[in-house]
Amino acid sequence: MNWKATLAILACNIIFMSASYTMLIPFLPMYLTQELGVDAASVNLWSGIVFSSTFLVSAIMAPIWGRMADTRGKRLMAIRASILLSISYFLGGIVTTPEQLTLMRMFQGFAAGLWPMDLAIMALYAPPEKLGLCLGIMQGVLTAGGVIGPLLGGVLAEFFGMRLSFFLAAAGLFLNSLIFIFFIKEPPDPAHENIPSQEENTPTKEHPSLLHIPLIRNMLICGTLVQMVILILQPILTTYITELAGNLPNIIFVSGLIFSLGGIAGAIAAPLWGQFGQHHGFFKSMSLALVFAGAAIIIQGIPNDLYAFAAMQFIGGLFFAGIHPSINAVLAENTPAKVKGSIFGLLFSAQQVGSMAGPLLGGVIATFLGMKYVFFTAGMILICLSLAVYHHFIAKPSAGTPKSII
Repeated sequence: MNWKATLAILACNIIFMSASYTMLIPFLPMYLTQELGVDAASVNLWSGIVFSSTFLVSAIMAPIWGRMADTRGKRLMAIRASILLSISYFLGGIVTTPEQLTLMRMFQGFAAGLWPMDLAIMALYAPPEKLGLCLGIMQGVLTAGGVIGPLLGGVLAEFFGMRLSFFLAAAGLFLNSLIFIFFIKEPPDPAHENIPSQEENTPTKEHPSLLHIPLIRNMLICGTLVQMVILILQPILTTYITELAGNLPNIIFVSGLIFSLGGIAGAIAAPLWGQFGQHHGFFKSMSLALVFAGAAIIIQGIPNDLYAFAAMQFIGGLFFAGIHPSINAVLAENTPAKVKGSIFGLLFSAQQVGSMAGPLLGGVIATFLGMKYVFFTAGMILICLSLAVYHHFIAKPSAGTPKSII
């Protein structure tokens, strides 16, 4: 398949995947209170449990699915993930208790793995000189789905209730499976690859596991911490917006609109970050994106004004958009085709660990210190991570890959 055609088809696939997810996830606290009968005093705790349950299971399963992708086919694993995710969303629309919702999210964690397969497939089809652009576009499309999802989810919840959103998400993921079945071919396995330091980045007797390779291990740590920051904020964001909005009418729609601003910014900026990384180095783009995203989050937690908060949500999205494409590109550039599925499976697993820790940490901080401290904690984590990336990969490039960046 032509790489441009593959990118276009995968972009459609990612839109359905991302919109289906973000149509529901930001509103789970409201789903718990309005549909499942959870009281206001317990909603933060239940939100943390519901958010984290899926990530625990997917963190375990992602490396397994990744290895199976390398041996049995990445396209097959993408079809598997799409069908099982479709079933999970359907089940989410018929649950009646928070315990059942938690079980549904655990099954969703078992089903997960579509995004890393999209990355692995595109990394194999993309020409080396277009890798940053392709991964940036994919990240931009992912965040564009994050714009469509909350807006659509807010409208549906306002007029029809949230259960319809689950059924539409199920239909979207089933459509994804059809796209892979009829339009995507298994990517080729290049016989000869021109990958820098390939011998160092391939498992051998000296390096029996990908986790023993310093560069890979460091990028997994980055992925874990960044995802933890995102999920520290996500469960409390709609609740925080509700507090800032006061008695504003149509609060669910307003929450979805503000939540989407970061996605709008990310959809605009992600391809530009991909091109910047391609020309100036992906470590430099990673470090810059991290420090400015961290600063934006800290500033976002200061104002008590809804409009100032919304503005910083947009600005933060401009910088967050540069983090994941840089991590993905570093891994794609430095690993051979035969382990692409395993690499992105490990990255997804690392991100799920961060996703699991984030809501729990955010819930604890919000409960005992207040929601503003969640923003300050998240911002400082990103700034410290940016300094670590700069110190180990930019300021001392001749030192090689370090054993640890923290």
